[in-house]
Amino acid sequence: MKLSFRWYGEDDKISLKEIRQIPGMIGIVTSLYDIPPGEFWPREKINQLKRKIKKFDLEISAIESVPVHEDIKLGTPTRDQYIDNYRKTIKNLGREGIDVVTYNFMPVFDWTRSKLDHKLKDGSKVLIYEHGKIQNLDPVEGELDLPGWDITHQKEEIKELMAKYRSMDEDKLWANLKYFLEKIIPIAEEENVYLAIHPDDPPWPIFELPRIITDRDSLDKLINLVDSHHNGLAICSGSLGADPNNNLPEIIREFGGKNRIHFAHIRNIEITGEKCFQERAHLSSEGSLDIVKIMQAYHDVGFSGPLRPDHGRMIWGEKGKPGYGLYDRALGATYINGIWETLKKIR
Repeated sequence: MKLSFRWYGEDDKISLKEIRQIPGMIGIVTSLYDIPPGEFWPREKINQLKRKIKKFDLEISAIESVPVHEDIKLGTPTRDQYIDNYRKTIKNLGREGIDVVTYNFMPVFDWTRSKLDHKLKDGSKVLIYEHGKIQNLDPVEGELDLPGWDITHQKEEIKELMAKYRSMDEDKLWANLKYFLEKIIPIAEEENVYLAIHPDDPPWPIFELPRIITDRDSLDKLINLVDSHHNGLAICSGSLGADPNNNLPEIIREFGGKNRIHFAHIRNIEITGEKCFQERAHLSSEGSLDIVKIMQAYHDVGFSGPLRPDHGRMIWGEKGKPGYGLYDRALGATYINGIWETLKKIR
């Protein structure tokens, strides 16, 4: 694996210098955050980002993400212009030697939580999801406390988008995803770029919006929409693991064995009820997921792609982007590294 860390660019309170000091850290997962969804990424801006990161003896191990414009998900007549821009972006990334690109196909909302600063008994603060509370919120009226990722949609835009999605069902969303991939994967193959779709988070419908990348069967359907190794997966343990029916080691072995996992997120959660969970420290005993078995599965399939510690707690008085502080994710990275080194040495 390539141990990696997410960095939100110059606006991130966490510096590349600090990330470089995490033992074993070699990769940066990032994006061009100043470019709106739908616009193409100029090669020069990609090169500038790459050179900035290289100064700290780090490399871009994955782009997370190149956002998919809502018109592509909706299948509107304007989608082709945005798909063309996406193709240009993939081409420019490939020309700069960046070969893993993450995206998601979640309508309107990316990862969603009901509270961003839930206090645990030890005093740390975490992200939590309680389905009942989410169902009673009206995002159109601004009742949803959006996490730090959402700087794209304002209140009126959300209202318009929700109206447009009223007639959208899972079959239509799948059809629009297929259309997108049929246009994108050929250029990805030409430029040796591997697309990795992120599972829906949480892995069930919210606000009456369809969500389709949620379990083993949907992952299998996705890779068969366009049968190419460049059409792959970003397996997020916290997203898929929120549904206890998802057996993560089995999923990793199946799709890793087919060489279709191009990116991995390691996150631990504690399932606290039906469609309810709290994010926790990465240590297996802190949550509901067995991180050692998950890492064992990656090791067994010979996974060599980027892998990063995902959402962490806010600890030791740190303040910053919810889920994306330095300290707990650094602890998670060290924990992951320890598991990986052990697995290699007892092989």
